[in-house]
Amino acid sequence: MSEPRGECDLVVVGAGIIGLATARELLRRYPDMTVQVLEREASIAAHQTGHNSGVIHQGVYYTPGSLKARLCVEGARELYDYCDERGIPAERCGKLIVATDSGELLRLEELERRGAANGVPGLRRLDADELREIEPHASGIAALHSPQTGIVDYARVAAAYAEDVTSAGGTIGTECGVAAVTPANGSVRIVHGRGETWARHALFCAGAWSDRLAVAAGGDADPRIVPFRGAYRLLRPNRRALVRGMIYPVPDPELPFLGVHLTRRIDGEVLIGPSALLAGARDAYALGRLVPDDIRSTLTWPGSYRMALRFWRTGIDELRHVLPGGTFVAAAARYVPELREGDVTGGFAGVRAQAVGRDGRLVDDFVFSHTERALHVRNAPSPGATSSLAIARHIADEAARTFDLPATTAS
Repeated sequence: MSEPRGECDLVVVGAGIIGLATARELLRRYPDMTVQVLEREASIAAHQTGHNSGVIHQGVYYTPGSLKARLCVEGARELYDYCDERGIPAERCGKLIVATDSGELLRLEELERRGAANGVPGLRRLDADELREIEPHASGIAALHSPQTGIVDYARVAAAYAEDVTSAGGTIGTECGVAAVTPANGSVRIVHGRGETWARHALFCAGAWSDRLAVAAGGDADPRIVPFRGAYRLLRPNRRALVRGMIYPVPDPELPFLGVHLTRRIDGEVLIGPSALLAGARDAYALGRLVPDDIRSTLTWPGSYRMALRFWRTGIDELRHVLPGGTFVAAAARYVPELREGDVTGGFAGVRAQAVGRDGRLVDDFVFSHTERALHVRNAPSPGATSSLAIARHIADEAARTFDLPATTAS
């Protein structure tokens, strides 16, 4: 990482996987542009990029025609190619979405319809016997199999993007948390933890802090980020054979969360999770982490109460998952009956930056907005990491229109 520049053509705020992918894409298009990435933490990929299950999604769940659906299918294909080029391990281990009772069959059929409409490669419906051929320890009456769903270490992918940025002449400054954004004199003044940077334009890819920076730049407060803590447990080494790839439940279509599932990771670990518990901080990796400003932000947002009224039963279920003697493991044992509480140990947590509208709506697609001389990524939920290369192209296209950039000089 380098000393932040005082002046540049473009500032990208946020060195997560999307910010880095976007800086990389813009430098590929405009090699003469001076690009500075500013990151609030001491290292890149410190938040959602570095605290996730590592799944390469294929687009099964998403509404056909949505930005998420299109960018996921494109992005997954490109990500596999990129990992091959850079020598980053990525495994197509496949995923089952398992229906355990007849009440879930209509939802499974809807997922099959969506997956087919989105062009998910190799997606097929399985009966009870066929699903056990793929996952011998799973149990259900039907399943969808997505053979191209895979796993990768996204922190390693982000590190490769960062190398591409610096190799192309871009710079990355860490410990540069943004304190103020002021458009002035045909530029944007960014005051940050290591001074200030003046840029012709700014791109904000700030994840859990995207709403605050958009408002600081003069943007709308809607939607607001409400953090949800997702805890994962690990299967003990002698029980990892319960899962060959990934086993998921049929999700609730009204929620953007996929339920407690089992996922093999690229390092050989097998995860069970995540929970989805309203968090007391936007970086609540520890359960007791509380940040007064973050709590105040959640509690003063009208959408938080409307969301709570709509999903209070779900909230109670999530509390049951994480309480001592809770239902976390039992949720996964519905479709892997051999699973027992003693089969899990340790774990980690991530924080989902969930955008919530003023009306209480859980925003479930990518959202972009504009302020003077700036473009903001207001919501980039899963499959944001899977889609990172495709999202970067989309953002770069939008930046070219918004900032009236010249025709590209690189392919």
